[in-house]
Amino acid sequence: MLDIKRIRKNPEEVEKLLKSRNPDLSLDKVLELDKKRREKLVEVENMKAEQNKESKQVPLLKKEGKDVTFLLQNMKELAEKIKVLDNDVKEIDFKIEEELLSIPNTPNLNIAVGLSDADNKEVRRWGEPTKFDFEPKAHWELGVDLNILDFERATKITGTRFSMFKGIGARLERSITAYMLDKHTIDHGFTEIAPPFMVNRDSMFGTGQLPKFEEDMFKLNQKDYYLIPTAEVPVTNIYRDEVLEETDLPIYMTAYTPCFRAEAGSAGRDTRGLIRNHQFDKVEMVMYSTPEESYNQLEKLTNFAEEILKGLGLPYRVVELCTGDIGFSSAKTYDLEVWMPSYNRYVEISSCSNFEDFQARRANIKYRPDNKGKLELIHTLNGSGLAVGRTFAAILENCQQKDGTILIPKALQTYMRGMEKINF
Repeated sequence: MLDIKRIRKNPEEVEKLLKSRNPDLSLDKVLELDKKRREKLVEVENMKAEQNKESKQVPLLKKEGKDVTFLLQNMKELAEKIKVLDNDVKEIDFKIEEELLSIPNTPNLNIAVGLSDADNKEVRRWGEPTKFDFEPKAHWELGVDLNILDFERATKITGTRFSMFKGIGARLERSITAYMLDKHTIDHGFTEIAPPFMVNRDSMFGTGQLPKFEEDMFKLNQKDYYLIPTAEVPVTNIYRDEVLEETDLPIYMTAYTPCFRAEAGSAGRDTRGLIRNHQFDKVEMVMYSTPEESYNQLEKLTNFAEEILKGLGLPYRVVELCTGDIGFSSAKTYDLEVWMPSYNRYVEISSCSNFEDFQARRANIKYRPDNKGKLELIHTLNGSGLAVGRTFAAILENCQQKDGTILIPKALQTYMRGMEKINF
């Protein structure tokens, strides 16, 4: 959430940044409400001053034997008016908060201005797109042929856009997850978290999923709980409404969770296979940082995700998202895109973002600077490290052999009990 003081102080600058995301965005309504609020506050303060002045006169006039009936009646009327105005201010505060919750983060000044992913900037590549001397198959074909994926029975069990891993496929998925967690905890210094897979409404507000993206969430009817769309939600909210010390920062946390997304509005896009399901597994990285260090931490975060792809030998590229393509809460985002032969293009496998203080303001996560000055909001960052199902799909497609078998990346062979190839 943006700071109303910042909007009030620099409305033109903030609106210019917002319009670089979407030309239709405007601060007019929130500024109008803020102006009305301040006018009401002036009225209230003036009335309270008058009320205070008259309350001091009452004992003096009584002492002089004068009639204070009119004064008391006026004070009563003032009290009623003040009560009405206080309620008006509360209502305006609620409307301002509603408006602020619907306004996205301002993008970092250094990212490219653009309207869509067509305006994104490629930063670097690693490896070359996989080439074959035979007609390669898509992962959904390979998985079914090898009897390690079963989409048909998953659909029978639940519905479309669900998948089921079988036998060696289930072991491979588990191995990918374990490899990622070991890499992040042992090599990268993250603390592993095993969080709840359901969260309350406050947690969803804290990271920016609510209220704007409620239609994309799976909500439980019995309670005001939501199935998590990503581990970002529970892990970022671990220190909600708490104050940390600067010496605690940076904090690195990683978690494996299933993720649940309704994928509203995505009909017809990448619906086959493992790329866009309602339920999928992911290993997430979350960072807390001081404001001064957060962009250095973003580079580290992105490199940590890249190391997973390098370790698996999967070709990928890093793309810096333009203003029109970054997520609602993000100030700057790098997407990692892995090469997928079936699509003949790179496909997103991780997003690494710096949210600056946008989430921390919503979740009220602060730290005490070493110089003992006033409390400040931390900066939050997160990134997929990586999406497990998409990594599984990328391995099948990039490591397939002419006979339909799959070579297992060396980094996973220990987790696979020494298995080097998935055979029929």
